[in-house]
Amino acid sequence: MERFDVPESVLGPRDVVIAEGPDALSYLHSQISQDIRPLQVGDSAWTFVLEPTGKVAGFSRVTRTGDDRYELDTDAGFGAGLLARIDRFKIRVKVATALEPACEADSVERDEAARIAFGWPAMGHEIVPGETIPAALGISRIAVNFTKGCYPGQELVERMDSRAAEAPRSLRRVTVAEGTRPGDPVLDDGEQVGEVTSVAGTSALAFVRRTSQLGEPISF
Repeated sequence: MERFDVPESVLGPRDVVIAEGPDALSYLHSQISQDIRPLQVGDSAWTFVLEPTGKVAGFSRVTRTGDDRYELDTDAGFGAGLLARIDRFKIRVKVATALEPACEADSVERDEAARIAFGWPAMGHEIVPGETIPAALGISRIAVNFTKGCYPGQELVERMDSRAAEAPRSLRRVTVAEGTRPGDPVLDDGEQVGEVTSVAGTSALAFVRRTSQLGEPISF
């Protein structure tokens, strides 16, 4: 499995969901979009945790920290939602889960300008739990294993991939006017074609309609 590293200044403080026990590997593998079976202790990989509808419930980095222990770190403030989703189908399995909230004092503060330049989506900005589809974010190559087998939400992901279907809107880097704020419209020749999600000065991330060529598509 290819490792994909992201600077800590891009990620910022992280909540951590812990899953441990004899069934931790098999249970997590059945719930997430990534194949974690090849991970050795100390290895990590990016993954989506999806709703059965295929919408994103959480986006995290999963690290194997022991033979039967895994940590899923996600943007600060979104760990509780990730834990709730992980726990939803946890029936008759030997897995204990817990949440360790981010300790802001011990974390590297997120640099929004660096994150936007890197093109990295953030929970609550580009990723709205229960609303965003993976194909819109440009990170499926590093967060989805398309041969791993069944998991909740797989149908939408696989269908779009097998048909080479584009999302109605995709995440892009765009240049905006000073004073632009998240939620402002993106205009192409006077027509609204999207919406800004994050801004730092005149650089922004935005979801733009597939019918527009405006901006630089995000692709990892």
